[in-house]
Amino acid sequence: MAKDIKRIAVFTSGGDAPGMNAAVRAIVRNAFNNDLHIYGIMRGYEGMIDGNIKRLETTDVSNVIHRGGTVLKTARSQRFTTPEGRRQAYENLVDNDIDALIAIGGNGTLTGALQFITEYPDIAIIGLPGTIDNDLYGTDFTIGFDTAVNTAVQAVDKIRDTADSHNRLFFVEVMGRHSGFIALHTAIAGGAGGVLIPEEESSIEDVIKLLKRGAKRAKLFSIVIVAEGNQMGTVYDIAKHVEERVDFYDDIKVTVIGHLQRGGSPSAFDRVLASILGFASVEALLEGKSGVMAGIRNNNVHFTPFEEAIHKSKPLNKDLLRMAHILAQ
Repeated sequence: MAKDIKRIAVFTSGGDAPGMNAAVRAIVRNAFNNDLHIYGIMRGYEGMIDGNIKRLETTDVSNVIHRGGTVLKTARSQRFTTPEGRRQAYENLVDNDIDALIAIGGNGTLTGALQFITEYPDIAIIGLPGTIDNDLYGTDFTIGFDTAVNTAVQAVDKIRDTADSHNRLFFVEVMGRHSGFIALHTAIAGGAGGVLIPEEESSIEDVIKLLKRGAKRAKLFSIVIVAEGNQMGTVYDIAKHVEERVDFYDDIKVTVIGHLQRGGSPSAFDRVLASILGFASVEALLEGKSGVMAGIRNNNVHFTPFEEAIHKSKPLNKDLLRMAHILAQ
């Protein structure tokens, strides 16, 4: 053990993701198992700067594993991007005798953690991938991704009933400004007639050809899944351009699922994933690890340096994308 860890603080930052509470629960319980003092920082980096730090007991994480959102609350902090903000956060941690941090969040959270540990290496930090986008390098799945996909698929299933009943074309937008993981998995699981993602170039002509192939097979309705960060523009623009060029649907509609994907009770998969990674993060700190993100690869816990988790691109499975296009025909 590189450092005698006695007091750990955990916080959630950035966008909330289903399963964050399960991770916090596992961290608190394993901290107590190792006779550590465990603290919760409210509202992420903002709370760290404000000194909003409180001692946690095992009872504080009772009956939270099934809850969405985060019991520690979250926030996006502009102040933490400044040297003054990070200095104030550090002083608050020192005042509370905090030896180590566990940061749960996405790319922005880990970026902040990397900057902080570069300036104050005496505070050890382990990151957990808490984001529905599944876009962090070094882990097969991020906490919240599975739940977000299930929420989107449930919505698509309901939309399908209306689309079929009215001979309609639906463009359904899901989250994913920079990655198409949610869109791709939703398209496959929802039996969609097409998918548009940031990682793949597409044109209105491509969409028209796809829809025409379906029309030739007497397919009376269709659903196209659109990632919000696709390369063709807003889902409304896409729907408008298509409407101007096709006449074999009674109507064309747009549905934006939006922040519904972030909320709700986490799936069993996300609860297990978050518990495994939360548990492992405490063990990692006791083993002297720092500056790494805990992830899951081939069903095993794997630790990736912050620099790689943040800056390396996580590619989509090309075989999965090819399959999605074939199944959409």
